[in-house]
Amino acid sequence: MSDYRKKLIVEPGSKIGLKHSDPGYHGKHESRKSALPEIEENRQKMQELQYLMYAENKHSLLIVLQGLDAGGKDGVVRHVLTGMNPSGCVSVNFKQPTAEDLAHDFLWRVHPHVPARGSVAIFNRSHYEDVLVARVHGLVPEKVWSKRYDQINDFERLIFTENNTTILKFFLHISKDEQLARFKKRLDDPARQWKISESDYKEREHWDDYIEAFEHVLTKTSTERCPLVHHSFKPQVVPRFVYFADHYPHDGRNGYAISKADRESGGNSTQVSSGSRRREIGPKQEALALAEIAPPQRLTLVLDAASLLAWRRSEQPSVSSSCQS
Repeated sequence: MSDYRKKLIVEPGSKIGLKHSDPGYHGKHESRKSALPEIEENRQKMQELQYLMYAENKHSLLIVLQGLDAGGKDGVVRHVLTGMNPSGCVSVNFKQPTAEDLAHDFLWRVHPHVPARGSVAIFNRSHYEDVLVARVHGLVPEKVWSKRYDQINDFERLIFTENNTTILKFFLHISKDEQLARFKKRLDDPARQWKISESDYKEREHWDDYIEAFEHVLTKTSTERCPLVHHSFKPQVVPRFVYFADHYPHDGRNGYAISKADRESGGNSTQVSSGSRRREIGPKQEALALAEIAPPQRLTLVLDAASLLAWRRSEQPSVSSSCQS
């Protein structure tokens, strides 16, 4: 299992320059076909761990997807999260604010969609639009949007501490040439023409401004508790993620902790530890055992770029691209 966390997670306090990022990075997988076995393995792991989180009903997961137009956000939701049970997972797409939204603070429309305990929510675009679009197009003064980074961090800290919500934030990066190629492919495909409009081309005039805005987001809002993952990818190998790394460390109380080796048995039994003791339980007892689990120090989801890095090679044009900012 490949582990790209050190390469892709933005370290808190670090300054990010996207001109030094390679949008063609694809890890060890050159194609969807070569990545499929690992993708399927991670899908199964996602499904199993979503079930455990739902049964325990103590934690929730928020996945935030941000990126430039045609960056692959919809594809991640459509292709990757098929491993999730839809009864416990919802995708929310934040579009242009309504008049009612604008009559409140910018986080007012976001908070109702934060996942409940046991559930997963995917934000396809998110509260970060208010330090991206709002900044680039001058929708609010700088003295307003410049304060929002801290307000976003406070908001994420709130739902992390008050609702045990693990937040994973992904920036999906492409080059300017690759974006144009994807726009053309949408125009040429009658089934996908609805996804392209004149305004998409108009926004390209602000490319450098958006890159600068994203750099500030990456620098100012990647925190220890809510890290931001910066992911670039090869034109024909689009990102696909995510796998849970279940991390239930024993916290010193009289509870059980699911170990990292829980599912090495292939799902036939689960190892549950209480302090230094271990015991085997069958799948029927698995959910019941969760009731005995002490709250973990942290529910950790980790990015596996081997699964992030492929799904629709045949859909992507072979374009030589480089970051142009």
